[in-house]
Amino acid sequence: MKIRHIQQADFESVMRIINQAKAYFRQAGINQWQNGYPNTDTLRSDCDAGKGYVLCNDDGIIGYMYYAIEEDPTYLVIEDGDWPTEPPYAVIHRVVVDANVKGRGLAAKMVQYVADDLKHHPEIRSIRMDTHEDNQSMQRFLTKNGFVHCGTIHLADGAPRMAFEKRLA
Repeated sequence: MKIRHIQQADFESVMRIINQAKAYFRQAGINQWQNGYPNTDTLRSDCDAGKGYVLCNDDGIIGYMYYAIEEDPTYLVIEDGDWPTEPPYAVIHRVVVDANVKGRGLAAKMVQYVADDLKHHPEIRSIRMDTHEDNQSMQRFLTKNGFVHCGTIHLADGAPRMAFEKRLA
């Protein structure tokens, strides 16, 4: 398995996986990714910024994530809690795995890729992520992978999200 930067030729494969996730959320009654986001323009922006990553196996692309060392403006204000570490930090967004290979620890491999990469950036002491309050599977994943629930943040459109942080050793 390999993780690499997304390329424009990958957009169709990644959108197929994102659309699987959108359908799953819709069927599960989770109001996440139901307004057209993320889309090809999102991927193009991620690609142009060098912050989109694909997880590949011999059969092709089986996962995607956005990873960056940057301060996320939606993380500036946190309610009902606090961030345990100060900036700078890394963020991971839009983690998605092909439905045909779910349950094999692939999202954890992507988070581990980030943690390993951050060993080259000792000034970064944590990884932050967020998820919809109804997305129980992502909440379980985050907790299982060392993330701690820190409070509530709000997206640019005002939608609340559960905020998580993983401290790095």
